[in-house]
Amino acid sequence: MIQLWGGHECTVNRVGDVFYDQTARSGHQDRPADLDLFASLGLARLRYPVLWERVAPDEPERCDWRWSDARLGKLQTLGLQPIVGLLHHGSGPGYTNLLNPNFPSLFAAYARRVAERYPWVLDWTPINEPLTTARFSALYGLWYPHRTDEQAFWLALINQIEGVQLAMAAIREVTPSARLIQTEDLGHTYATPPVAAQAQFDNSRRWMTWDLLCGHVGPQHHLWPRLESFGFAKRLRNLAAAPSPPNILGLNHYLTSDRFLDHRVLNYPPERRGGNSEIAFADVEAIRVMTRQPTGLEGALTEAWQRYGLPLAVTECHNGCTREEQVRWLREAWDTARRLQKRGVGVQAVTSWSLLGSHDWCSLLTRADGHYEVGAFDIRGPAPRPTAVATEIKRLTKDPAEPHPATLGPGWWRRDARVHFPVGAVPSSADQNGLHHGVRRLLITGATGVLGQALARACRARGIAYRLTSRRDLDLADDAAIARVLDAERPWGVINAAGWVRVDEAECAADACHAANAGGARRLAKAAVSRGVYFVGISSDLVFDGQKRFRYVESDPTRPLNVYGVSKRDAEKALLALGGPVLIARTAAFFSPEDPHNFAAQLVLRLNGGQPFEAADDLVVSPTYVPDLVDALLDLAIDGEVGVRHLVNEGEVTWASFARAIAIAADLDPSLVRETPHAQLGWAAPRPMCSALGTIRGQILPSLDSAIGRFVHTLHAQRRLSDRPAVVAA
Repeated sequence: MIQLWGGHECTVNRVGDVFYDQTARSGHQDRPADLDLFASLGLARLRYPVLWERVAPDEPERCDWRWSDARLGKLQTLGLQPIVGLLHHGSGPGYTNLLNPNFPSLFAAYARRVAERYPWVLDWTPINEPLTTARFSALYGLWYPHRTDEQAFWLALINQIEGVQLAMAAIREVTPSARLIQTEDLGHTYATPPVAAQAQFDNSRRWMTWDLLCGHVGPQHHLWPRLESFGFAKRLRNLAAAPSPPNILGLNHYLTSDRFLDHRVLNYPPERRGGNSEIAFADVEAIRVMTRQPTGLEGALTEAWQRYGLPLAVTECHNGCTREEQVRWLREAWDTARRLQKRGVGVQAVTSWSLLGSHDWCSLLTRADGHYEVGAFDIRGPAPRPTAVATEIKRLTKDPAEPHPATLGPGWWRRDARVHFPVGAVPSSADQNGLHHGVRRLLITGATGVLGQALARACRARGIAYRLTSRRDLDLADDAAIARVLDAERPWGVINAAGWVRVDEAECAADACHAANAGGARRLAKAAVSRGVYFVGISSDLVFDGQKRFRYVESDPTRPLNVYGVSKRDAEKALLALGGPVLIARTAAFFSPEDPHNFAAQLVLRLNGGQPFEAADDLVVSPTYVPDLVDALLDLAIDGEVGVRHLVNEGEVTWASFARAIAIAADLDPSLVRETPHAQLGWAAPRPMCSALGTIRGQILPSLDSAIGRFVHTLHAQRRLSDRPAVVAA
């Protein structure tokens, strides 16, 4: 029987003199109730930190146990068995580092103190991913001590392995039955023939954490001559003479773990190019380039079992992606483990890693960019919010419910969308209808609108089965037609992207606007909720009057100034009165590279032609980048989020300052933007002076600056498509 384990991203890494602490970044530092959430998932074990840098940061013998005492005590009460980690991608406290001769002995002394404090703990990961940490710290120079030479890399690795060996000996003097669960990132390196030697070296080096602990690195080892040349022969013999084989090999495998090395560097952007002293090559994710799929997690587990014959666990399983892809990756790991176990491979567990998400791994933890990847819980609100990943964990551990329909089908790594660098033959396009045969779909209204079209594009890109309807397919003024479509489709959810969008024309067509935005939304939502179907309605910042003069949040009272705003307010009231699974998404001021008629696209068009562009300088809004909005809507829909949420890019601007920001980002002349009072623009409908949206439920769209940058980048990329260079074939 496969167990499901968990863990929160807890890295403490050092860059220069700055320590980056993921436990503090996630807020888990001050939220003991997180442990109740973890226990509610039905996990068998929890990887949990009692990290050296946090407990004894200043002096080896001065330990502050208060936090660890409270947390481990609570885990005991909850009956959730911890796998205690002592160093997680760190170089140790400031009084040592990975290259220091005293590192192994100091670390082992700390391990003994922890074991004496918690003698009931049986499972230990003294140092997480020693090989990976040595690479990042001493070969690539990203983390402290920022070395970039191979001898330093091997020294950092051997110091850590000796530290693990000594630590486990010390722990077992306190708790003889203590078990070592040794983790390491494991993938496979593929290559074109000219780079085969580098790939062979990489594929030998990847095993070194476990090879060293198991005592396998002697004169017969493939890498012995290399390490002997650096002066490590005596230390290697000592390690081999007193092996400390893990009780469980912990494989951390990501979609980036398998690599592809290609000598045809001109096929890749400059940031992907590198090499060694003999040949230049590109280093990319194998899944992004190989026509034949890499062996992935199944291959890594199989190879490790064949090499060592020791029990295995997937000790990190996380995908920083959209919600359904996160669920698909976890489920695939679970199914892979179960399949291999039936074949006799000793896989014991799969670990849902990053239960609270992770911060800034896109920059490899070298700076605090504020980038956040959601986990089983989204921590961006006032309290951690369970996502569809948490639902899937419960389903795998204790709940026989069916998988969410949106998560069925292959992940992006199983579809043609995975190929970013088509340097070989690209697989033929998969039949999307075939992929979704028999799967309940998402129903989207508003086929002719910007949002409806954008939602459909996002569903296609994400492999979510959907149906996009027009007024001809689904008349929202006809209750019988709505019933027929819902009964025929049996959707798992409905997103109503249809409605009246012409704000100024609504002033002279109040009845028609109200019928479309309020009446139609009410009919569709009522029919959906009565069938147990999840519903998303789209509202607007124009439900507010602007008197607050600051960001409006979800709990602020609505007081619209114009007919359009009244119609949206009335729709909100009708939907909330249903009391069912309903989400109301308030948003504002769309801009998108796919819509030539929006404010931003028209601005770029005019400025490209050297023409002036008038923009209101006295109205404050929160522009919303449509690709960000639709991804958030789909994520929240899959999570089953309900109530009112504000979904805009973070930031507020006047229309004129928004225009100038786009002009600067697009390298156009910002002086062509003419700041104009909105009263002079001829608008029929009154506007609030400030309709900027904030949130008390968690900001989940990126910053406005980020959105503007991506908007401009996409426009430039669309223009460059016809100029794409030919692929180098040899």
